[in-house]
Amino acid sequence: MTFAFDNSPVWLDLLGVFFFAVSGSLLAARKHIDIVGSLLLASLVGLGGGVIRDIILAVVPAAFTNPAYLVPPVLATALVYFLFPSVQRYTSLLTLFDAAGLALFCMTGTLKALAAGMNPVASVLLGVTTAVGGGLLRDITANEVPELFNPKDIYALPAFVGAAMTAGLWVLGVFNVLTATAIAAVVFTFRILAWRRSWQAPLAVHGWHRRDSNPAA
Repeated sequence: MTFAFDNSPVWLDLLGVFFFAVSGSLLAARKHIDIVGSLLLASLVGLGGGVIRDIILAVVPAAFTNPAYLVPPVLATALVYFLFPSVQRYTSLLTLFDAAGLALFCMTGTLKALAAGMNPVASVLLGVTTAVGGGLLRDITANEVPELFNPKDIYALPAFVGAAMTAGLWVLGVFNVLTATAIAAVVFTFRILAWRRSWQAPLAVHGWHRRDSNPAA
């Protein structure tokens, strides 16, 4: 069974909003921000990427037309509020939830762009923008170095892989629930492995050395 964004279940997008929203509330907890700030940060990261996507597509953002999109940030804020005191490894949880949101949003952003008539290459770029946009807004608002610009980590590349796979399978007419699940698993695993094993992309200029590298090496 194949599907495009317009007839895919809305809960897929809402699930991505929830995962990203939890990462925002976890960051708020780590920064000792109050519950109102936690809700705002959860809403910003959960809805930001989708709003950017819809504005580029020249449509009214789904977050402003469907009240269901306001539920995940509220649930995420409440979840972190009641469970965070017993959670010790919040940094790991933040990365896990962020990776899950990244895996879903790179697909939904690409699918919505394809459904709007954009070509596959542009759709991939918009899918990546959807996936990383919320996290970028979250980190900047919380006065953190955005993961997107962290030279010691890989953040956008998994989203590129997922968006490219989504566009390719959609063009071939074989994008369905099974292949979507596989893509999400690939993106999630790629992101977590990159974080756990400290994978790094090449620097902007060949021959540059990272500041923490050993000159004698």
